[in-house]
Amino acid sequence: MTQTDTLTVVVKADCPTCVIAAPALRTLADAGVEIVSQDDPAFPGGIDRVVDDTTLERSAELAIEVVPTLVRFTNGIESSRVEGWDRARWAEVSGIAGLGADLPERRPGCGSLTLDPRRADELLVRQRAGTLASRRVTLSALEDDVDAFDARGWGDGLPVVPPTEARVLRMLEGTDRAPDEVVAVVPPDLTPATVEKVAINAVLAGCRPEYLPVVLAAVEAACTDGFNMHGLLATTWFAGPMVVVSGPVARDIGMNDAMNALGQGNRANATIGRALQLIVRNVGGGRPGGVDRATLGNPGKYTFCFAETPPADSDWPNQAVELGEDPAGSAVTLVAAEGVRGIIDQLSRTPESLARSFAEVLAGVAHPKLAIAFDASLVISPEHLRVFREAGWTKGRLRQELATLLTLDGALLARGARGIAEGMPEAFCTGTLPKFRDGGLTIFQAGGGAGMFSAVIGGWAAGEMGSSPVSRAIGTAAPATR
Repeated sequence: MTQTDTLTVVVKADCPTCVIAAPALRTLADAGVEIVSQDDPAFPGGIDRVVDDTTLERSAELAIEVVPTLVRFTNGIESSRVEGWDRARWAEVSGIAGLGADLPERRPGCGSLTLDPRRADELLVRQRAGTLASRRVTLSALEDDVDAFDARGWGDGLPVVPPTEARVLRMLEGTDRAPDEVVAVVPPDLTPATVEKVAINAVLAGCRPEYLPVVLAAVEAACTDGFNMHGLLATTWFAGPMVVVSGPVARDIGMNDAMNALGQGNRANATIGRALQLIVRNVGGGRPGGVDRATLGNPGKYTFCFAETPPADSDWPNQAVELGEDPAGSAVTLVAAEGVRGIIDQLSRTPESLARSFAEVLAGVAHPKLAIAFDASLVISPEHLRVFREAGWTKGRLRQELATLLTLDGALLARGARGIAEGMPEAFCTGTLPKFRDGGLTIFQAGGGAGMFSAVIGGWAAGEMGSSPVSRAIGTAAPATR
């Protein structure tokens, strides 16, 4: 070794390959090489200055995944590394000719203790807990953590996952954004939500780290003026935020866009929507009975998240692409949404007939005699979509046809008409009225391969007084760490 070169070997006594390599380790120690032991500073025997790394901090600093590992540093920078025992490579990296000449040529190593799940959390917290800025809460020994969180109002009525330091740190590994970066200002309290705060609530909701980029994008979309989260909270109507994920990330993180796409049973679908709701509650202060003034609400306000069926194409672009996002990328679209209303049509074999079925159900959104006032979403299943595709209808064509079918006779919508007091003010009813404003009907594609059923999901107040669909691109998800 030159004066600017250093060598380090990391070993553990519980590794048969390290035991076999002990004679070579003694040769290296005599040459001044640093020997680091993860589990027993008396191993290897016969070496005076073995570095005690039972805390694993040195191993973590070196990013050791296998023992034995020999690392060479040149001018303070790692220049080569060899994992397991490889006689030729150890001689090459150490620069000691004939090192371990009496030993086998090769032996695979063992897993580093830094990867032991029983110790990984402790190590992670010891190394990085100082990077977290959030207030720590210590529970008494007699407190049940689930009950304690519920009593403090941090949940949504269902049990939440305690956001320990280790869990929050692992969640943050799902993004390369800095923990203290402000993602958005969350209404109604207009509180800045940092990446760390979003991560904490993602843990509470039960997310995995690879979901975090989707949650971050959803928070960004929810806190725009266009989506108007504050207004959506304060309304007495049923609606809450619906998160729709489009693009390859949906399948990368295991979302369900097929059978029961709008239902239960998938962790990503369930927890991403729940995380957004918990952020609005815990960061923004939007709580039922407080700013949330819903008369009845709907079960979707626990969580409402699903994925669009890929792949989209130019004839049937996904909703995020329609709102301007990159067709090759992934995005979330947030829409104000009430409950799911099914459409059954097992007989239509032409797009004209099926579009009329859709229009009949869409006309009933909010109230059959209200026009322009409320938005809606249409979720088309694969079997219904096939009818349109086989006839050469594009998504744009369907949207045009629905607009025509949903141009309503104003005289029938007027207050008092048809013996119903509810309806449009008389002044608006001199001609025809569109059921939905421009941009007020979003169309998604999802669902299982069997069943000629689609769904209408009513929205909320349209236009500047209400909420508009908003899309945001999703950053690249970091690989799952465990």
